[in-house]
Amino acid sequence: MFANAVYLIALTALSPWILYRRVRHGRYRRGWRQKLLGLSPAEARRLRGETPTADCLWLHAVSVGEVNLLGGLVKRLQTQFPQTSIVISSSTDTGYDLAVQRFGADRVFFCPLDFSWAVKRTLATLQPKLLVLAELELWPNLIQTARQRNTDVIVINGRLSQRSAAGYQRFGWLTRSIFTSLSSVQCQDESSADRFVACGTPRSRIAVSGSLKFDDAPQTRECVEVQSRARWAGVDPWHMVWVVGSTQEGEEKIALDVYRRLRGRHPELRLILVPRHPERFDRVAQLIDAEGLLAHRRSRDGSLEDLKWTADRVLLIDTIGELRHWWGVGQIATVGGTFGDRGGQNMLEPAGYGNAIAFGPDTRNFTDIAERLLDAGGAVRAANATELEAFLERCLTDIPAADALGRSAKQVVEQHRGASERTVDAIGQFLAPDDQSQRRAA
Repeated sequence: MFANAVYLIALTALSPWILYRRVRHGRYRRGWRQKLLGLSPAEARRLRGETPTADCLWLHAVSVGEVNLLGGLVKRLQTQFPQTSIVISSSTDTGYDLAVQRFGADRVFFCPLDFSWAVKRTLATLQPKLLVLAELELWPNLIQTARQRNTDVIVINGRLSQRSAAGYQRFGWLTRSIFTSLSSVQCQDESSADRFVACGTPRSRIAVSGSLKFDDAPQTRECVEVQSRARWAGVDPWHMVWVVGSTQEGEEKIALDVYRRLRGRHPELRLILVPRHPERFDRVAQLIDAEGLLAHRRSRDGSLEDLKWTADRVLLIDTIGELRHWWGVGQIATVGGTFGDRGGQNMLEPAGYGNAIAFGPDTRNFTDIAERLLDAGGAVRAANATELEAFLERCLTDIPAADALGRSAKQVVEQHRGASERTVDAIGQFLAPDDQSQRRAA
């Protein structure tokens, strides 16, 4: 009851902001019935398919990044447990749309908000044997109601930052029971494992399986997804393509300033910008034009395959779910969210392609991965725009050095693959028949 009251107060306080985002940016328009009321029996039957008596596995991925992690995992689980119904929920419109694209509309739904009535209805109608949370989505009512129904709850690809752990511990009287209720946590690294223990999860239920992002990282540019985009962009063999992806406010301006200063000396340089949030696409297009350049938008402008991609034309990828493939179009990559206070975004996708990578000073969301790349000579940390420009200049004038950066980055990815197999094994222990299971938490 206490959590419900807190959520209602928060929802009421945020309602003007939600309404603004809904009207101004088209956000938060869908899925409200499922979010507020939970899944109906008819929706649950549709999701579970024609064999409602089969075990049901519920995977929750809050948004685009987590949905991308599940692709290979779902395929492995389907192969290993063909009789299990696998359903996927997401919390955001973009995450939902990508999940539908990757897994089909017949098994994707909006995750209920953490009101007791919504999660109880969803769990009652769906009747999952196991609830799997990607990375960290710890909602009190959802987890406690699941455990009351004898549904195990596990976290995969678990990541718990020092700041988040400190916050949970500060309110330990409220959060400790959530961590204690987790049946298993598959952590990305030892630091996260220690923080889960400090927050209340028994050490016996924690394992370090590594980051799924390593397994999810691409392995080759020689695929239709990359090659078709390179053709669309009109990439010539002599071009040096700089992809700046997952950008936040202010980072596009940095990239455009650097690009304008360098393109005169380096006519081979081309720029692709990929903002992280859809509501900023129009503003970034206006910014490009204001800088005296031409914004060529992926969503509405035609292919450049039969035209020249001139240096005054900046490609703006204003679509969702494509960044992974655009990294493969470039040779030089800068990871956004790192020059402000957002903590950074995934740098393993450009690393998997063997790009020369730079990122800014704030990589706290990916501390372990960033340090691995830096230690192996597979990335450069630029403290500011000046250092970013120096990095780009070096890549353009010393091609062997840029290639060496890319090879080292790719080697880091290859050395750390294997988390998917360990994660599937961990999930499998909860899906195995009870008399063969080795896993029930006390």
